[in-house]
Amino acid sequence: MTTSSQTCTLLVIEDDPAYLDNIEVVLRMEGFRVLKALGATSALALLHNEIPDLILCDIMMPEMDGYTFFDMLKQDNALAVIPFIFITALGHRNEIRKGMAAGVDDYLTKPFSTEELVAAVYGRLERVNALKQKASQTSLKKDIDWLRNRITKRELEVLLLVGGGASSKLIAKQLGISIRTVENHRTHLMEKLDAPNAATLAHWALVARQL
Repeated sequence: MTTSSQTCTLLVIEDDPAYLDNIEVVLRMEGFRVLKALGATSALALLHNEIPDLILCDIMMPEMDGYTFFDMLKQDNALAVIPFIFITALGHRNEIRKGMAAGVDDYLTKPFSTEELVAAVYGRLERVNALKQKASQTSLKKDIDWLRNRITKRELEVLLLVGGGASSKLIAKQLGISIRTVENHRTHLMEKLDAPNAATLAHWALVARQL
């Protein structure tokens, strides 16, 4: 598995304490950090303080069932994007279709094995990471295309040296230009790239390395 369990926090919601503890043990043995909630109400309280990387949630629970809880998360932009797996004793096709139609990422039907639980968690996290990487690559390509049409060859040279931590004096020496000219290029770059500070300029220097 390429996903690192050491960096992932999972929230498990289950009204059966014994079942909840069993799931926690399995996931902790895999190296995950596990938050536990005996029901949806407790889970909502936890979510006020921390957003997990993935949620595993039982369907049939008192006070609030899994579907209602899932619908509530979808009303909050910060919570709606959390990968979600239903855990349930219900194995009927109509229940599975209902969950999938609502947008649930995966489904585990009790009783499930340790291997099935671990595979479902890792599988979901892997898919999320793949989507994030694809989005990041798409964003980088847009930045590269935008930068390519935005700056001159000389400005690119200055930007790359700035990204490497070179001082204006060193840049001037390497490019055979005056320090004042270097400062003018810096100013123009910050204006063109809408870079209010050195950190933003450094980001564009990383993008420039891809040109």
